[in-house]
Amino acid sequence: MATEKQPIQQAESEVKKPTCGIVMPISAIDDCPAGHWEEVKNILIDAISSAGYEANLVSDADDSGVIQKRIVQNLYSNEIVVCDVSCKNPNVMFELGMRLAFDKPTIVVMDNMTKYSFDTAPIEHLVYPRDLSYYKIVEFKKKLCGKIAGTMNAAKQADYTTFLKHFGEFKVATIEQKEGSINDLILSRLDEMSDQIKTIKHIRFPITRVESETQKEAINNAICQAIDSFCMAFGVEKSAPQMQDEDSQERMNLYKFIVSNDNIRRLCGSPVRIRQAINDVLHSF
Repeated sequence: MATEKQPIQQAESEVKKPTCGIVMPISAIDDCPAGHWEEVKNILIDAISSAGYEANLVSDADDSGVIQKRIVQNLYSNEIVVCDVSCKNPNVMFELGMRLAFDKPTIVVMDNMTKYSFDTAPIEHLVYPRDLSYYKIVEFKKKLCGKIAGTMNAAKQADYTTFLKHFGEFKVATIEQKEGSINDLILSRLDEMSDQIKTIKHIRFPITRVESETQKEAINNAICQAIDSFCMAFGVEKSAPQMQDEDSQERMNLYKFIVSNDNIRRLCGSPVRIRQAINDVLHSF
């Protein structure tokens, strides 16, 4: 009987775990050497493994081949992706944008020395210390493990969206499986991106050009009320220098506060219009 159960037990142990992709810097940037990122990668792998997932850099694969194709395929097919935007590495930010275009489960992390990026500020960022101090890293790994589980549970809901659909109804990007050379694939994707950019332009800019005075007044009033609520809640003056500085942490917090308002998102129609309205209101002080 023991010998009959052994193959079953072996098969169960060989069940492949779902994959959690990792997007992160891997070479020296700012004052962080390559060895620093190797340590960060091990920290992420520990947390991901604790959540029951197989950690894998999106650039890694079992076979050799074109690395860009491999990255795109993994960004699309991995069940969840953890993206470390520390130091705002250009390749990382591009790959994060691609994953968000697929509108699939994504978790963003960064170190405490990196400022928020305007476009991704509405997404919750898990922060860890750049000096990788032990006790804070232990706490960070617990939070990341819990965030992975929570995100995957939320993704089971029909109305789940990582980022894209907060700003309207968009066609989510997909990857088709078909025969063809990598050049054909790249050209095809560039054509699709060009078409989507044209569509976005038609959605955003004509609307802002033909806004009626009534619409502009409604937007400004809504933004003013939101700014007043933010200032009252966090004890900051609208005329304070940090509120006038578009790159300050305070302005990023204000943007996240305002963009969470469904009414304002509906009135403005795009993140660009929200940012413009915030600037218009604050520059009047």
